[in-house]
Amino acid sequence: MIPRYTRPEMASIWEPQTRFNIWFEIEAHAADALAELGTIPKEAAKTIWAKAKDATFDVARIDEIERETKHDVIAFLTHLAEIVGPEARFVHQGMTSSDVLDTCFNVQLTRAADILISDIDKVLAALKKRAFEHKMTPTIGRSHGIHAEPVTFGLKLAYAYAEFSRARERLIAARKEVATCAISGAVGTFAQIDPRVEEHVAKAMGLVPEPVSTQVIPRDRHAMYFATLGVIASSVERLAIEIRHLQRTEVLEAEEFFSEGQKGSSAMPHKRNPVLSENLTGLSRMVRAYAMPAMENVALWHERDISHSSAERMIGPDATVTLDFALMRLAGLIDKLLIYPANMQKNLDRLGGLVHSQRLLIALTQKGASREDAYKYVQRNAMPVWRGEGDFQTLLKQDPDVKKHLSDADIEEQFDLGYHFKHVDTIFKRVFGEA
Repeated sequence: MIPRYTRPEMASIWEPQTRFNIWFEIEAHAADALAELGTIPKEAAKTIWAKAKDATFDVARIDEIERETKHDVIAFLTHLAEIVGPEARFVHQGMTSSDVLDTCFNVQLTRAADILISDIDKVLAALKKRAFEHKMTPTIGRSHGIHAEPVTFGLKLAYAYAEFSRARERLIAARKEVATCAISGAVGTFAQIDPRVEEHVAKAMGLVPEPVSTQVIPRDRHAMYFATLGVIASSVERLAIEIRHLQRTEVLEAEEFFSEGQKGSSAMPHKRNPVLSENLTGLSRMVRAYAMPAMENVALWHERDISHSSAERMIGPDATVTLDFALMRLAGLIDKLLIYPANMQKNLDRLGGLVHSQRLLIALTQKGASREDAYKYVQRNAMPVWRGEGDFQTLLKQDPDVKKHLSDADIEEQFDLGYHFKHVDTIFKRVFGEA
């Protein structure tokens, strides 16, 4: 985790103290279940909670023990025994390290997902607010980077709102898929521990029992989780690239907020660069990159190996922390985005009405021209305008083949900008509902 791109709430999920607290809760809840089943004394389970529930685990001490044992869970259990005393012999009975590690990892991932869902809600709120603000603000739609037909800026933001709504649904599904618990022993057979212990721990930790585990929880669950984060990052990048394009000097239809005292270049005092959206593009690349090792972690040897472990120690915190930062940056960017309707209109008019070419094509066919002829008539009048050699409407009115089918009034009617926006309300209702 790089501090520059880290927010405290998400970072705290991955801190050693948090991890050890979760490990303790798993062990203590398992002890409770074992006590109820009569496997260990009930007083021992009570003592474990009483002596360690409010303890601050000594991370340096655990690290010291691990340097000797070369085993992180044993190091923790040894330190826990130093706190709990003789009753610590009843901790971890019938369990294997992965029961603790995997259950803890899934607790961390579900907590991270909850923060990310909240982040997406903030992005959605910003997009909705600005979409309604510019619901009918005309702008040019582009395909291949070239002017196509008119849209509204509100529709551009509505597209993004719908995309992040899907992102939210995917993240909820990914959270559910990864929210499982395994307390099933060395190879997942429950040979040394009753399945009811797993059920008890799962409920206490806000998880559900893994239907069938080996020594580990199946990693296809985690692959889907991190793949979902990667898809969300791609949505972040798509919107960031749109803003970067719109801020180009030749376009300048929208612009990142530029605060008092902000500097854009060490060399050129006039610069106002889209640094936030460029940053989001880079962060999105990193989140996507973390999905690949998660997918490669699915294929482990037999009931378990630890080839996944080192990767997960990095991708767990890094992917969630980075996406958390990116989503919050995106929400602020959209909320403060500077929007320039006058420049949008100027760009709309740049091609002298060519953006209405499809309407002319359709009008000619409806008046009897073949589609091939109609396309030829419209295109041959459009190309001079493309080269800056005249006005589209004027050239059409002077074309005898066009005039065979369309009067001057018919031609003028096809240049109505508002015609393109007659279904904006319908689209908004589909995206935002009736309200």
